[in-house]
Amino acid sequence: MTKTPDTVLITGASGGIGLELALEFASHGFDLILVARREAELEALAKRVRREHGVRATVVPADLLVPDAAANLVKTLEGLDLVVDILVNNAGLMDMGGFANLEVGRHERLLQLNVVVLTSLTRRLLPAMLDRGRGRIMNVGSTSAFQPVPSMAVYAASKAFVLSFSESLSEELKGTGVTVTALCPGITKTDMYERAHGEHDVVQNIPGSFLSSVEDVAREGYEACVAGQVLVVPGLPNRLVASAVQLYPRWLVRTVGGFVGRRSTR
Repeated sequence: MTKTPDTVLITGASGGIGLELALEFASHGFDLILVARREAELEALAKRVRREHGVRATVVPADLLVPDAAANLVKTLEGLDLVVDILVNNAGLMDMGGFANLEVGRHERLLQLNVVVLTSLTRRLLPAMLDRGRGRIMNVGSTSAFQPVPSMAVYAASKAFVLSFSESLSEELKGTGVTVTALCPGITKTDMYERAHGEHDVVQNIPGSFLSSVEDVAREGYEACVAGQVLVVPGLPNRLVASAVQLYPRWLVRTVGGFVGRRSTR
């Protein structure tokens, strides 16, 4: 009897890391459920993976910022009789600027997508994985999870949540057949990076050695996820920094971050 391919649900799949993760999983024979607001981009991606890799790709357009978005998405999946073997929580927002200068609504939307929706989708899809005794969850965090980042205070805090949540859940689920991976890339060459590069001097001054290609991030994330690895930080320079900041006193890490952050908001 031929085994049915596992199905991967990827949020924020219409561009950036999410799109590359979809291509990476598809290249290894996984079926896809593609979720994002931009339906046209999702349909183009679905056609591409069907043509190039012969996998099944289901497009589910959804705005994850609307009330009850996670619950409605799961209901849609149930109506389509789709089983999620691997959940990739990739959708997210990033804002840069002084905390008091950004609109309250922007902070709230960021937290809703980066924290609330990620948590809700995980909680709603995890029980079925546990019942089957197998599954994978990958949460896309950031190297900003490892230290405070003034001028990106809420974003960094949201990614610190993602990292802590992922590591905690990975321990809870030991022995169940379900694993949790935190993918924590550094600055990655995506559309989000290009927008920030054009608007903020501090981004323009980031050394090229710290920039990761989206293809490399997706490949390392895929490999870590299927292997059940708890944490992956793509790129040697990013791994060194993520390790180093945990060795220095927090006051020093905070002070250096504050100096850089204040410069970025002037």
